[in-house]
Amino acid sequence: METAKGNILLVEDEAKLARFVELELKYEGYTVDVVNDGREAIEKFEQKSYDLVLLDLMLPGFNGMEILRRIRKTSQIPVIMLTAKGDVNDKVSGLDSGADDYITKPFAIEELLARMRVAFRKSALAAHDDKPLRVKHLTIDLQKRMVKWDDAEIDLTKTEFELLTYLVQNKNIVLTREQILNQVWGYDYFGETNIVDVYIRYLRTKIDDRFNEKIIFTTRGVGYYVKEE
Repeated sequence: METAKGNILLVEDEAKLARFVELELKYEGYTVDVVNDGREAIEKFEQKSYDLVLLDLMLPGFNGMEILRRIRKTSQIPVIMLTAKGDVNDKVSGLDSGADDYITKPFAIEELLARMRVAFRKSALAAHDDKPLRVKHLTIDLQKRMVKWDDAEIDLTKTEFELLTYLVQNKNIVLTREQILNQVWGYDYFGETNIVDVYIRYLRTKIDDRFNEKIIFTTRGVGYYVKEE
């Protein structure tokens, strides 16, 4: 008998969509629990061990953002937001709250499965990579998800942390916006690559400006890189 690929918690109050996704995921070999209420989702998550959460934004009880905040207090499990809202600000809010990805309804099941595979890969890599990353005075502890400049801790959102980690892992290599989007966000924002520029500014404010030493550089027309002499 084939072993299940993983345990999925699907939180979706649209019954037809929930049933469709549940059947498709089970066909692909996943074990799936479906809940349609925010409070029930929290209870289910606390009672059972899951490998990934598919989380709708608009729900009765607690909304998706509140569920996500509660999950992130205790777990770094991959979370993919499912929502009818496609505005960039909603995407940024979800990612900043700790979501690994964001898919807008309606979506093709093949796209959802691809996003799930990306989330699983990133989670597996993080679990096996425990060596701290260093550049100049900056240290990234991948296990504790902690960033320091000398002894000063730097408070980063989940997306900022993953962006900085990707840049430092590839220090002195210019990374295009498309490469950064595919690695950090797991997919392309259909041309809205300015989201990368926004997050680069966040990092520069928290690191370069705060400690008065430039480590994040721009190659005009190409992309960004972390520079170490």
